[in-house]
Amino acid sequence: VLPQKGAKNVLITSALPYVNNVPHLGNVIGSTLSADVFARYSRVRGNNTLYICGTDEYGTATETKALEEGVSCQELCDKYHTLHKDVYDWFGLSFNYFGRTTTKKQTDIVQGIFRKCYDNGFIVENAMTQLYCEACSRFLADRYVEGTCPYCNYDDARGDQCDKCGKLINAVDLIDPRCKLDGNRPVIRESKHLFLDLERLQPKCDAFVSESSEAGRWSANGLTITNSWLKEGLKPRCITRDLKWGVPVPLDGYESKVFYVWFDACIGYPSITANYTDEWESWWKNPDNVKLYQFMGKDNVPFHTVVFPSTEIASGEDWTFLHHISTCEYLNYETGKFSKSRGVGVFGNNARETGVPADVWRYFLLANRPESADTVFTWNDFVARNNNELLANIGNFCNRVVKFLDANTKYAGVLPAADPSLIAPGADTSDRRLIDDVNALLARYIEQMDGVHLKSGLRTAMEISARGNQYLQESKLDNALYSDHRAQCDTVLAVATNLIYLLSAVFHPFMPATSASIARQLNAPERVLTETFELELKPGHVIGKAEYLFNRIDEKKIEEWRAKFGGSQDKDVEAQSKSKKSKSKKAKTKTTSETNAEDTGANSAATKN
Repeated sequence: VLPQKGAKNVLITSALPYVNNVPHLGNVIGSTLSADVFARYSRVRGNNTLYICGTDEYGTATETKALEEGVSCQELCDKYHTLHKDVYDWFGLSFNYFGRTTTKKQTDIVQGIFRKCYDNGFIVENAMTQLYCEACSRFLADRYVEGTCPYCNYDDARGDQCDKCGKLINAVDLIDPRCKLDGNRPVIRESKHLFLDLERLQPKCDAFVSESSEAGRWSANGLTITNSWLKEGLKPRCITRDLKWGVPVPLDGYESKVFYVWFDACIGYPSITANYTDEWESWWKNPDNVKLYQFMGKDNVPFHTVVFPSTEIASGEDWTFLHHISTCEYLNYETGKFSKSRGVGVFGNNARETGVPADVWRYFLLANRPESADTVFTWNDFVARNNNELLANIGNFCNRVVKFLDANTKYAGVLPAADPSLIAPGADTSDRRLIDDVNALLARYIEQMDGVHLKSGLRTAMEISARGNQYLQESKLDNALYSDHRAQCDTVLAVATNLIYLLSAVFHPFMPATSASIARQLNAPERVLTETFELELKPGHVIGKAEYLFNRIDEKKIEEWRAKFGGSQDKDVEAQSKSKKSKSKKAKTKTTSETNAEDTGANSAATKN
């Protein structure tokens, strides 16, 4: 897929998930699934759409996890890249390309952008006080350090950010810092590093944020987080680290350093696109013809709205800048929080193990999408939404109409003609009122989805389906209607069948397998979403066989699943820790597990850990 002149070209990215564990529901809804819904909506509206994602693979967390598993960093990345892709495939995510950052193109593009920033005078060199572990004989990257937050006194803050208060931290400012690898207290030493001069770039970054946030209607939480950074005043930000696993710094004197993952992670978007097509610049350096939409959890916002745009500005190239950012808050689990290290909550592979179809999971997550406030996953709500909403609303509507019309009925599967007088504009009939009401709801749905209000759009989609159920009730669709008022019965079936066809397009972004089932039952091709409700299936059209869209979930499963998935990985982590024979190895295992709960890079997924 390449941009086309005169078309609406939409470029969509999801925050790159970090390769340190299997993604859980919070990761999925926080970025990848939300972006998929918008990509599918954009396509069904006829827009020229490219959806790019991939695994973020460089950085401290990879080194630490590889040490824990006794494998090389590349072997670890290969393993978890495959695991992530498998989960996303099961959820039905429609990436045009799902790549990774450990590629030659990533190295080439990152180093090329750095060179331009350096040549344009926006890279400065400075000595930085840094924590050094004498026991490890190494400078400690931020993620190798933990301690007490200097702002809120949380005693398990990371070396770069506090998970409790969200403040960014310099590792040297931690109270009582400790090395994650051996638990020893590090000392402070100087290390030479490179900085992106955000202070000089702030005026242009301010102008970008002001223009883009208004034109692209950024989500309120994303704009609030961005403005808090800008209001505080930008300072030069270190872009190099004393690590081995990363993109090498192409500068004399820096041979032992790599780029900080938050400098190169966002560049992963264009580099992954470059692995998809050699004409990647037609997407990423085409601001007049391409609109960029980015989806992520709130902890990743500043890097996408401040650091990456400032890097693009510093390069002096004509980049496709961010148009709209969609930011999620946190999805919590039952009475606690999702935790990658402790296994609390439902992970991608767990969802599949329940035997519940992916579309039901998609529906639940999107109906509970934490767009403006934290939301909670509960098993009670999950089962209730399947039984009382999906099954009782759209499932009932589709099944009732298709079964009344199928090959085993008086209609023999052939769609009848509607009485023109009953559906004509201005007609005082239940049929015309249905059409007018659906058009009003459809207009609202399109406005909501264009504005990336996905939860509201899904709610409106359910209202359209509910209006269809109401129409059947008002019309009293049954054998008596067929016998006594044939023209009315024909009209109801013609209108209702076409409404189901419309719903296949309306629900396609949220539940693609359900949409495909509807199309099969109607023996019709995938429908483009039009501005108005039209009777596109004509008289004489022969439908297919009826299928159940959804099945009832036995409420007894609630306690079974709650017991099965409530901390299912806890025991594994504990056993792993106890198996270590030395105190230092125990400390490394413990801290590594904690590191795994912390997503480094363009990842995350808006889920509290």
